[in-house]
Amino acid sequence: MPRSSSRPAAETQLDTPDRRVPEPGVATPTPAAAAALGSLSDLPVAGLTRRRIALLIGSLVAAWVIVLFARQVGDASEATARADGMRAANVSLQGEVNALQGELELIGRQAYIEQQAREYRLGTPREIPFVLADDAPPLAATAPGTAVVRLGAVGQRPSPLESWLRLLFGPGGDPAGVPGSTPGS
Repeated sequence: MPRSSSRPAAETQLDTPDRRVPEPGVATPTPAAAAALGSLSDLPVAGLTRRRIALLIGSLVAAWVIVLFARQVGDASEATARADGMRAANVSLQGEVNALQGELELIGRQAYIEQQAREYRLGTPREIPFVLADDAPPLAATAPGTAVVRLGAVGQRPSPLESWLRLLFGPGGDPAGVPGSTPGS
């Protein structure tokens, strides 16, 4: 179909295959007006050039990478601290397990079972049952029947000087109890 001559000359030039047809109601700038405006790269908006925008974007990307790396390092150090805590807990639990196994071994011995049976008066007929009171004080180290007296262990022997001083001045010993003496003199 032939083109009608009722179209304006500016729109006929735009019908070429490499250009778009303008929408109705939208004014198209003339080539002289477009050349006067120039491109956006010629107009630095608030001092922003392509180079500055690229540097800004690059610095934002670098900061983002640094923040991600710092988060990774923080997570890794937290995981290391948790692993160290778990190792310490495992060591303490292993010690507790060993102690409980030793106690189980002790409880399984016949001598322990017989001793515990005596608490309920289940010993041999020749035994005399007795029970210590819960609030009983501990025995003195030199009480009759204690290991020190029974085995014939010798207590701490005084030096010859202490023996002479005790013989001359009597038993006493503590210089803090003597009137007029000061500690450390």
